[in-house]
Amino acid sequence: MHPARTAKPANTAVILLVDDDERVRRALGLVLQSQGHEVISCPDGESAIEVARDRVLDLAVVDRRMSGIDGIDVLQQLREMQPMCNRVLLSGSIDVDTAIAAVNQGAAAHVLEKPVGIDELTSLVEDTMRRRERMIEAASDLQRMNRSASRMRLLTLLAGPDLRLAIQPIVRAETNGIVAYEALLRSADPVLSGPLAVLRAAEEHNLVGRLGEAVMVRAAGILDRLPGDGSLFINLHPDELADPDGLCERLDVLRASAERVVLEITERSSLSDARGWEKSIEAILSRGFRVAVDDLGSGYSSLSVLAELQPSFIKIDMSIVRDIDHIPRKQRLFDLLCRFADATETLVVAEGIETAAEAETVKRCGAHLLQGYFYARPEPWEKVLGDSRPTA
Repeated sequence: MHPARTAKPANTAVILLVDDDERVRRALGLVLQSQGHEVISCPDGESAIEVARDRVLDLAVVDRRMSGIDGIDVLQQLREMQPMCNRVLLSGSIDVDTAIAAVNQGAAAHVLEKPVGIDELTSLVEDTMRRRERMIEAASDLQRMNRSASRMRLLTLLAGPDLRLAIQPIVRAETNGIVAYEALLRSADPVLSGPLAVLRAAEEHNLVGRLGEAVMVRAAGILDRLPGDGSLFINLHPDELADPDGLCERLDVLRASAERVVLEITERSSLSDARGWEKSIEAILSRGFRVAVDDLGSGYSSLSVLAELQPSFIKIDMSIVRDIDHIPRKQRLFDLLCRFADATETLVVAEGIETAAEAETVKRCGAHLLQGYFYARPEPWEKVLGDSRPTA
């Protein structure tokens, strides 16, 4: 096997020489190495195919007649394995049948007769290098075009009706009455077809703030339709905390309903990566918004996040809630978190409840609020608010 190498200089080609005549391999190899190229020498087709499985090749020079795999067969396999590799067939004598077979089957771009002259070989390598440069430029252009198209697709999504919010109810443990909803990102775009795809695109194109703005505007529409004193939980991307001024501007659209808005900050994120987060949290709280720590138990900084944010709500991750009814250690952990919440006047939300047994267990452990498929799946907010009303 031939292990992968480090990146080669831009003017260096990786050249595969395949010939059962050691003298030919040595002579051609010395010429190419003297020009600064990397040469991999193989005595037969089988070993050449092994090399091609592990190395990216710029040029393959393969003898026509060898024991084992025929030279044209080797080049045909190389065409399938590495279509960007320039393929050359060597022959002791150029006959019409050989040339036609090599070209018509698409195996070789060039057919050279032995002995190969230095000028001819040098010209062939130079042509390969020019071809590689053109391919690199074309790939770079295509990447820029794709990136530009991806950014435009995201911007179009953010400005249009295909970016939507679904909502899922959060119920009071004592009564099962709905006291709040969580807003969840949805997309009808055929490419950015799910929340993770939208989030990744926003991160890639540095448009997290624009995404946050689009979510806030849509959340304002939900709050206008949300009757009573029901609250709306809205997820904040961790990067938004690094931009206190921008975050405050985006929150202005919700300012009139601030006391009904809970901003969720995921425990999976590291606050230390978001410079200025303290100012962001101060601004959030001073404007009357509340904070929830989301996904508690899914990351590694749970206690530090609780100490730093002093949230109004703790949302315990579904990884702890799942099967909690028959896993005692999960029950003990949940009970401990509920005791901590009671001591700090924080409300615990149990996320991801799917069974009646899970619901009863987290209630017994001290959960204040419950959320999960057992109560309702996320639905478009327009549909939900036509039939359901929050209760105290």
